[in-house]
Amino acid sequence: MKPFRKHRSKVMPLNRANVDTDQIIPKQFLKRIERTGYGDFLFHDWRQDPDFEINRPQHKGAEILVTGKNFGCGSSREHAAWALNDHGFRVVIAPSFADIFHSNAGKNGILLVTLPEEQVELLLHRASTIDDYHLNVSLEDHLIHDDHGFSATFTIDPFRRYCLLEGLDDIGLTLRHANAIDKFEHQHDAAFWVAPRPSHSHQETAPA
Repeated sequence: MKPFRKHRSKVMPLNRANVDTDQIIPKQFLKRIERTGYGDFLFHDWRQDPDFEINRPQHKGAEILVTGKNFGCGSSREHAAWALNDHGFRVVIAPSFADIFHSNAGKNGILLVTLPEEQVELLLHRASTIDDYHLNVSLEDHLIHDDHGFSATFTIDPFRRYCLLEGLDDIGLTLRHANAIDKFEHQHDAAFWVAPRPSHSHQETAPA
């Protein structure tokens, strides 16, 4: 997983509340087990409209998504985070997120930033009206700012922050303890194969 420290990018606004995971990546695309290849199907149904935000030339290459409250609700499919990540989004900013999506996104290297609704509305307006609108996001400093005077701080769970800063997913976290795991397995194997195992046989005795 790629570490996240500071990031500057164009912004794509998606002024919709309660965007669920079936809208992020519809169920017909869940047949793969790899984490890649989902980006082309992100918001598949909505992007059939040529004027949908992701199709607009001014939003091409945007790696920061600003959207409405309760983003990622619905089913718990991790594919939603895979699709956002595969498309190139590294940050999603919203007033609130669904709990399971929040966990899935963090484990896949996406920084979720929760801001007050009025601040999100301001960002949505600027991203919709200002050409080439960019945001600067610093996980190191818990800070977001643009080139037009906006600045805001955000909070994040310390453990999730550590994982994002270090680029550690669940596998990476486990591999930090590779030496201890190897040592345990070696000791376990030695104890199992070398140490005498208790006998479970029962010797019958003749009645007196």
